[in-house]
Order: sequence, then C-alpha cells, then structure tokens
Amino acid sequence: MNARAFRRSAVAIAAFSASAIVLAGCAGNAGNDDAGEDGEITLTIATFNDFGYTDELLAEFTEETGIKVEHTRAAESGDARANYFAKLGKGGLADIEAVEIDWFAEAMQYSDLLAEAPDSVKGRWLDWKEAAATDADGRLVGFGTDIGPQGLCYRSDLFAAAGLASDPAGVADLFNGDWEHFLDVADQYKAATGKPMIDSANSVLQGIVNQIEYTYTEEDGTVIATENPEIADAYNLVAERAVPNSAYAGQWSDDWFASMANGEFAAMLCPGWMLGVIEGNAPDTADWNIADVFPNGGGNWGGSYLTIPADGDNVEAALELADWLTAPEQQMKAFANAGTFPSQLEALESQELAEATNAYFQDAPVGEILSTRAEAVTVAPYKDANYFKYHDALQNAVTRVFDGVEDQQTSWNTWVAEVEAF
Repeated sequence: MNARAFRRSAVAIAAFSASAIVLAGCAGNAGNDDAGEDGEITLTIATFNDFGYTDELLAEFTEETGIKVEHTRAAESGDARANYFAKLGKGGLADIEAVEIDWFAEAMQYSDLLAEAPDSVKGRWLDWKEAAATDADGRLVGFGTDIGPQGLCYRSDLFAAAGLASDPAGVADLFNGDWEHFLDVADQYKAATGKPMIDSANSVLQGIVNQIEYTYTEEDGTVIATENPEIADAYNLVAERAVPNSAYAGQWSDDWFASMANGEFAAMLCPGWMLGVIEGNAPDTADWNIADVFPNGGGNWGGSYLTIPADGDNVEAALELADWLTAPEQQMKAFANAGTFPSQLEALESQELAEATNAYFQDAPVGEILSTRAEAVTVAPYKDANYFKYHDALQNAVTRVFDGVEDQQTSWNTWVAEVEAF
C-alpha cells in the first residue's frame, strides 16, 4: 500500500444533529484515577458522521472495564470543528474529541493542550498517519481512526433504467477514465433520465482537489491558492460540468440524506465511511452497489483522529478508551459497522479485511475493493493549518454558482477576494 496515499479529506457545512447514549456497565474504576465518589467513571466521546462506534461496540468497552460511555455525534465535521476550537484549552469539550483530517493540522498547532498517547500504542498505524499526529517535541497526541480510499457507489436499478452498465465490473469499465470522462457519463445519464447522476457538485470538487499535491499553500508557507492553475481548472470544470449534473451543491442536508432512498441521484464518489451513511439513510433500498473505480485513478477522502483534551476530568480513562477503539480488533468492527477503512497496520494486513463483504451493497467484496482503491492513490495533498478555510471558501464559490447567486467568473472573483483577505 502506498503510504503517501492518504493524508487529508474534505468536509461540507451542514446542520448539527446529536444523540447521547449512556452505556451502563459494572462499577469500578478499572485502575484509573478519574473515578468519582461512587467509584464509577463516565466518559464522554464526541464524533461526527459515522465512525462505526455503535451502542453495542461501546457497551463492550463498558463490560470489559466498568467505565461508562456517553457518545455525542455531530452530523458532519464542520460542526465539530467549530465546537472544538471554541472550547479547546477553555474547558467544556468531551473527554475524547474526534478531529477530521482536513483540520487536524490546525489542531496540531495546539498540541500542548492535548494529552500524549502512551508509548505502547506507537507504531500501530501507517507511518504517515502517526507522523501527522506527532508534534515537534515527539509527542503523539492523536489516535488514528480510519482512512478514506474511494470507489464509486451507485444505484444499479437507476443505471439499468438509463441504459448504462449496472453490474460492478461493467460500471468499473464504464467509468474508467479521467474527470472529463466521468462527466461525459453523467451527461449520458441526464440525457436518458432527465435527472442528475451525481449527488453533489462539491463532492466532485473534493475528488479533484484531493488528487492535487499542492493546492492552496506550499510547504514553505507560500499561498498559491488563487494563482494555482490546477485549482482554477478544478473549479471551472466543476462549475461548468458538475453543477448541471448534480442534485445538490453540497452534502449533509436533510434532502441529500433523503435522496439516497428516493433516487434523485444515482451515483456518489464513495470512501469506505460513506457506506454506513448510505445504508443508514436508505435501509430499505436494495439497489446500492459499489464499483472498483475512481476518476483519474485513485483518491482518498477522509480519515480522522481521536484526541484527548489535557484539561479533561478523565484523561487516563479517555486514553484507555481511545487506545481500545483504535486497536485492530475494534477498527475491524468499526469497518463492519460503517465501512470506516482501517489505518492500523495489523488490521490492514488481516485476512478478515481481505475477505470482508457488505450484505447491503449486494454482498460486494468491500475489503478487496477498498484495498485496491487504496493502492491506486498516488498523490498525498499537502494541507497545512489554513487548508480548511481556503477549501471551504472555494466550496462556497461552487455553491453560489449552483444556487445562481453568482455566475462562474464572479464567484471565482469573490473567492479570490476572500483568500486575499484571510
């Protein structure tokens, strides 16, 4: 597997939704110093999207340790980011906070406010995954969760109705090519059905941008965003061709979730963690599948970390839970639950992963497909602490075009002005 293949991912801003689940277990402090007067510990963990941390999985930790867990989940990482930086170092965060890879470099600026992982967990991840969470003083302050190699998820019934290939091998052949070819197929689908093929224009932007090594800044800090011809080309292609072929500008809205079942779109660029999102929002739809293909080769979207704020009330117990959740056994359980592709070396090399299938996606060999997709990634985009704000602003530019608020050139000019003002 190409260790350079995975670094960062993309997010889109959406409404916040959360749920809290208290998983009770036996009493006792499991050897930690964080127990309350009654000898029990209750940990809080805050994630977003779907990490695969089901009630049942967290209950296993409670049963093993006697430590209770309350899980709060945001709809997507933009909400988590706002909360994280508003409270980091000031109190009020969960005992464990998930950080998405697009803004993880931003979080690493404050590594002194995060608890250090024990030496016993070092070396369990892909080299680049661990290196990104190690600060200048050699402190490992993030527990790697998943990575996001991408395939193509699609509705086989809708493809067939449009006269397109609908079996996974045929779909892989159909889409084998660059982004222009991907959008040519989208044109064919729209001509046959009158509906857009793609779920979101900004997902196409993200897919293209994740194949560019230097996007908005260079490693010496030089800002190249508005002068980078690769970014200009990506924006123009999305504005001209993806916008008219997409059902939505961005993801994570209520309508976007509902459309996974109602057929408003037929295809999504699909990292492993998206499998759980689709199944969770279209549980009774029997026609979703995944093909071993991605425009222009390979792409990685996603990958997160668990961090422990150093001022939390239950630091030692939180370190224990973060260690447990990112161990190979639990990474494989999370993959089974939500498709979150493991970053832990032992899990990546396991026969269990190689043979993994997904019943919802027509028994697709998802372990094999996503492993192949991981090997296809050849570019690891450089993303510094400012990446999120530049990329979010460019996504907003695409949204303005989609919504008809500004034309293509005007919206680009607005983005340029925003970048220059940052």
